[in-house]
Amino acid sequence: MTILLTPRLRLEPLTEAHFDGLHRLNNDPEVMRYITGKPDTPEDTQLMIDRVKEKWAEWGYSWWAFIELATGELIGAGCIQHLGRVRSGPLEIGWRLRLDRWHQGFASEAAQRMADFAFEDLQAVQLCAVRVAENLASGKVMDRLGMHYTGIEHWYDKDLARHDMSRDDWLAARKLRVGTVR
Repeated sequence: MTILLTPRLRLEPLTEAHFDGLHRLNNDPEVMRYITGKPDTPEDTQLMIDRVKEKWAEWGYSWWAFIELATGELIGAGCIQHLGRVRSGPLEIGWRLRLDRWHQGFASEAAQRMADFAFEDLQAVQLCAVRVAENLASGKVMDRLGMHYTGIEHWYDKDLARHDMSRDDWLAARKLRVGTVR
C-alpha cells in the first residue's frame, strides 16, 4: 500500500489503527455537513475502514489518513477512488479535514499530492471531484488544483457539482505551482 508525503503530511492507507482519529473526524457534524449530513456512528466508521481495506486490496488505491507530521495526529482523510465506488466510474479525488485545521492549506496540499499519484502512478487521463454546491471551500480547493466545473450530476444519492481535470490541466497547474514541469 502506498504512503504519500507532503511537506506537512504523511498520507497512509486507512486501517483499524486510524479508527479513533477517523471516528473523531467523521463524528463532527460540521465536517460531515456536506458529506452525509450527519455524524458517523462508530459502526459507520468501521464500515468505512472495512470498505476502504477491500478497495486497497482490489484496486491498489482508496482512502488515506492525513497524518500531520508536526503532531502525529490524524487531521483528515482523502481518496483516489472510482466515482460511485464502481470500477467503471472515472477516478475521483476527495478529502475531508478536521475543523481545527480548516483554512490552513492542508486540503490543497493533500489534494495536490493525491492528484500527482493519480496522474503519475496510475497514469490517469482524467480526475473528477464532486461536492455539494454550497460547499464553497471544497470548490476553492478544486479550483486551486486546476479542476473545472462541469455541471450538476447525481452521485451518492445527491445532486452534486462535478469538477474535472485532464492530464493537460494537471500539468499546467503543476507548472504554475513549481515554475516548471519536472
